[in-house]
This record gives sequence, structure tokens and C-alpha cells, in this order.
Amino acid sequence: MPRYLFKTALMIMLLLAPLTHLNKSSIVWASSDIVQFSDPLLRDRYYQLVQELRCPKCQNQNLADSNAPISKDMKAQIHSMLEAQKTDDQIKQHLVSRYSEFVLYRPEVNANTWFLWFAPLCIVLFGAVVIWRYAFSGNPAKSDAKTYAADLSAKQQQKLSKLLGEDEQS
Repeated sequence: MPRYLFKTALMIMLLLAPLTHLNKSSIVWASSDIVQFSDPLLRDRYYQLVQELRCPKCQNQNLADSNAPISKDMKAQIHSMLEAQKTDDQIKQHLVSRYSEFVLYRPEVNANTWFLWFAPLCIVLFGAVVIWRYAFSGNPAKSDAKTYAADLSAKQQQKLSKLLGEDEQS
């Protein structure tokens, strides 16, 4: 009987799990302050921007989730720039010039961030080269255990030859 209840509960949870991600935008709207816009399209852009931009004070927290005074200031700046008909790129460039590239969750590739973007690729390529060389080398290195086992078997072979009375000449 308990096994049946466990299976039923598991099935219900698996069926309801996708429903938690259906309307993320309403969760975002509920978690942040209500902001009035002249155009409903600006509201969608605003919530998208506050999700994409990071709070400079809070480590790894976006503006929508942050209640720090600096994030409230940044939200007000975003609101005023949206009402002034600035594009998303212009708003991001303004915030980057004021707060540095730390506010971007996806920084651009430039001289300052090339290592951030290409280091994982270099590490993967280096690992692939090491694996390739190890797997396809013509003379794979023998481990100490294999060498030791080969020495023992040679000694045992000599002992066996002596015990059987065989000459090493044949």
C-alpha cells in the first residue's frame, strides 16, 4: 500500500513540475515594484532588462531580485531611459559606462573579456590533445605494476627451467 502511494505522489509531482515554469514573467512582475509606463511594450522591455542586468552590490543577483539602493537607482534610470525612447543597447551602454561590464550577465567579447570567453575552449582543446596523444601514441607507457609483473614472470620462468632441468641453451 505505501509503495502505491509513493508511485502516485511521484507521478503527480512529475506531471505538475512543468507547470511551475509556464508563466515566469508573472513571477518576475510580482517580485518587483510596480512601475507605470506610457506604453505596455515598455513594461515588457523593462522587465527583460532588469532580468538581464546584474546588481553591482549584490553578487550574482539581477536587478529584479535585488532590493539594494543602487539597484533601485538603476531601475529608475532604466525606467526614465525607456520613457525617453532609448534602445536596449543604448541603456546597456549607459549602465556599462557608469557601473562597468560587471552589470552585464553576458559581457561582450573585447580585449578585457577575451580570456573569459576563450579560456574554457582552450582548456577543452588542451584536454582533447592530451587524451588524443595518450590514446593514439605508438608506444603507450607501461605502468610500474606491469613492468614488475613482467620481471616476476621472467624470474619465475628461470626458476621453472632450473627445476625442470632444462638448459638455457635450448
